[in-house]
Amino acid sequence: MSSRTSGPTNVLIVGVGGQGVIMVSKVLAQLCQNQGHQVKQSEVHGMAKRGGGVFSHVRFGAQVWSPTIPEGEADILVALEWAEGLRWINFMKPDSGIFIADCQRIVPPFACRDRGRGAEPAYAPQTPEEIMEQVSTGYAMDATGMAERLGNARAANTVLLGALSTALDFAPEAWLEVIEAFVPPRTVEINRNAFLEGRAWAMAGSKRVDETASGLHRHREVARHGPVNTVVEIIDEWCKGCDICVKMCPERCLRLDGRLVAELALPDLCTGCRMCELLCPDFAIRITNTAVTDAVTEAAQ
Repeated sequence: MSSRTSGPTNVLIVGVGGQGVIMVSKVLAQLCQNQGHQVKQSEVHGMAKRGGGVFSHVRFGAQVWSPTIPEGEADILVALEWAEGLRWINFMKPDSGIFIADCQRIVPPFACRDRGRGAEPAYAPQTPEEIMEQVSTGYAMDATGMAERLGNARAANTVLLGALSTALDFAPEAWLEVIEAFVPPRTVEINRNAFLEGRAWAMAGSKRVDETASGLHRHREVARHGPVNTVVEIIDEWCKGCDICVKMCPERCLRLDGRLVAELALPDLCTGCRMCELLCPDFAIRITNTAVTDAVTEAAQ
């Protein structure tokens, strides 16, 4: 992206809690400050600990007044999770916005509209190819897969920083200097390689879709015949009897026993939606849906 004099450059970073959205925005903000720009940053991350949506606005330029990006004014949208990217795509400039997204698919239990056993969670139906037709410049990456091959899946956000670096006029060395200051010392080399790989991938074209982008190209069939083997494990020593899982269970199949410890009182009603597992503040509940897992694995093969 060439230098701008008409106003600030707007970069919107979105994703799911735990993916590193805030790290990406802080790296970008620090880099812009190092390069002499005025920077404003705004973020919302209250849902981060339980897989909720996280987003961060970064605006930089000669003079920046507001920390938030108006709808339709984002020069670049960086999405660490596919559906979150689609949810915010209307914030991009319609004719010149740049779309950069990891095709990682994270489906929260709340997305299960069909509460039957083995039901496929609702998810954004648009394919990467369909989205590329709507943007002037776009990258649908398997950033998580790239990071896994380098030895650390958590470096997916650095892969996306590499792709982002091709859209802004900052030297790669300047990016790497800031990244190395933000990541743990033992991961410096992996993050450096992740940045360079993401940058090289994005430089190969102005519209690219990774063929291995987390299975979004393949139709995922989940077997609906036969029972789903749902196993609910509750660690008594960790449960503090807060009652959250009992109150939020859609099927009302949990209860507190005489010791005020959660238990599965009506196992035949449990659909394996994992809502109790997600909401437990003490990580005392673990749900395993073996039949669904086996079906998805089989379909992917």
